Amino acid sequence: MGEMKPGTDSAAGTAAAAGTWTLGDIEVNRMGFGAMRLTGSAPFYQGVPSDRAQAIRVVRRAVELGVNHFDTAAFYFSRLRSANEILNAALAPCPADIVIATKVGPARDASGEWTTPARPDQLRGQVEENLRQLGRDHLDVVNLRIMGQDSVSEHFGALAELRDAGLVRHLGISGARPEHLAQALSIAPVVCVQNRHGIDDPAGGPMLRACADHGIAFVPFFAISGKGREAGPARAEHDPVRAVARAHGVSPARVRLAWTLYQGEHVLAIPGTGNPDHLADNVAAAALRLTEEELRLLDSVGRPL
Repeated sequence: MGEMKPGTDSAAGTAAAAGTWTLGDIEVNRMGFGAMRLTGSAPFYQGVPSDRAQAIRVVRRAVELGVNHFDTAAFYFSRLRSANEILNAALAPCPADIVIATKVGPARDASGEWTTPARPDQLRGQVEENLRQLGRDHLDVVNLRIMGQDSVSEHFGALAELRDAGLVRHLGISGARPEHLAQALSIAPVVCVQNRHGIDDPAGGPMLRACADHGIAFVPFFAISGKGREAGPARAEHDPVRAVARAHGVSPARVRLAWTLYQGEHVLAIPGTGNPDHLADNVAAAALRLTEEELRLLDSVGRPL
């Protein structure tokens, strides 16, 4: 079970300002970093590839700002960039207190096209590819990205065997339903669940609550982009979000991330960017305090009319 610890006054302005949570036996700051956008202006093969040197600087700056939880995947790559390679170059030799969580399940070929998701017997190869790209001898957290299957037992069982073999320290699931969590828990401990969730895209609500009941970290993705997902924000910002942002003199993105952290002490944020200014703004959300009235206003965005 995880445990949350509050931030301290000395942590103001850093990722530690929102407090910490334990993933199994590993303590991380609740404000983390998602590596997907390190590969370019849009993820995967779309858009302009990132400036590698700047991407490396962003990762190192994130560490300076107190980020010690990085989310990545071997399938986060564009025409010229690999998120895992950038993390490896930026962090090597990786400090002992840095936690890298990755995902397995989806697969892409060398041209960037999505292919058939991995079978259970292919997951070891994906884990070993992450190890090679990251320059690690074990992976801190591996999430099984569920690709539409009703049962995850066979896939999660294969990952549990890799955990027993020492290649993986802790396991999680992603894109999951509550029944998937129950299946996984019957096989091995689950330290986190990664699902889509945000102010205007509250799809993760049931799993948010299920994770709270089990003391498991809930790690929402697309907290800033909402239904725009990989492409970024899909529409002009909602009036309640803009109103709260104006009241605090901050960006709407910072408000969205602060709201995310207010969803529960077990919630970890993993916003991603390749822009150093956006990075600083995202991390500052850890220290943004919202009133009960502001939270009710923001909650109204995701409610059906």
